[in-house]
Amino acid sequence: MTTRPLQPAPPATTALPRKLLSPSRVGLYVLLVVAALFFLLPIYMLFATALKTPDAISLPTSWHWPAQLNWGSFREAWAKIGGNLGNSLFLAVVGTLLSAMLGSLNGYALSKWKFRGANTLFALMLFGMFIPYQAVLIPLFQFIKSLGLYGNIWGLILAHVVYGIPITTLIFRNFYADVPDALVEAATIDGAGFWDIYRRVIFPISIPGFVVVIIWEFTQIWNEFLFAATLTNTSSQPVTYALSQLAGGQAVSWNLPMAGAILAALPTLLVYILLGRYFVRGLLAGSVKG
Repeated sequence: MTTRPLQPAPPATTALPRKLLSPSRVGLYVLLVVAALFFLLPIYMLFATALKTPDAISLPTSWHWPAQLNWGSFREAWAKIGGNLGNSLFLAVVGTLLSAMLGSLNGYALSKWKFRGANTLFALMLFGMFIPYQAVLIPLFQFIKSLGLYGNIWGLILAHVVYGIPITTLIFRNFYADVPDALVEAATIDGAGFWDIYRRVIFPISIPGFVVVIIWEFTQIWNEFLFAATLTNTSSQPVTYALSQLAGGQAVSWNLPMAGAILAALPTLLVYILLGRYFVRGLLAGSVKG
């Protein structure tokens, strides 16, 4: 009996599919690259100005990259707004966590515990999303002052938490609406109450919703300016107000505001880097059934 020698397997082709090399797809990639470069132009201008010395900053040479990098702008900006960055970090973290927890409890109660007037209460809470800051600034100022919290970082936290409840409640209510009622009913049969069901059943599956709320609220609180300018004093002012003071005066050293803006943007950028991939996943959680 003769055996036939094994034939070597044909080499795998390395040619790219024709779809990837089609003119329309190449044109699409070129368009995307051009669009990305266009949106990155302000970032380039930000770094180019921050790394220049004050005497090298002028309108005709504003697009030129500095011949010698001036890192002292960041040290000087940090010396002026470093404390305000700490205020903003404390404000954003505490305000975000409180808003997220209250929104989670509200969404859980409104979606899984039916009671009379639940829909009306939910509609009234959503109404708060459409009230602009300017419309309530004077009564809010008087209310915060009557509580003895004016000029205190806790007064600013209270304002942001109250304004964050409508959107966080909406996000969590929509998220919990897709959680099967059978889970809650089974826990109820086992003798679990309101808080036990939330702690053992609802909260462990709420991570995608919390990611969305944390990114949203942290960004909103960190970038807010109006409340920061009216409800705080010098010792508790966040970084957004401190940045406006860096550009004060008649002769502005533009390298300082640019360096300060970069430092102020780093925390929100870090949040998006760490949690950004979960953001869309959390938004779409429960949107597809079956």
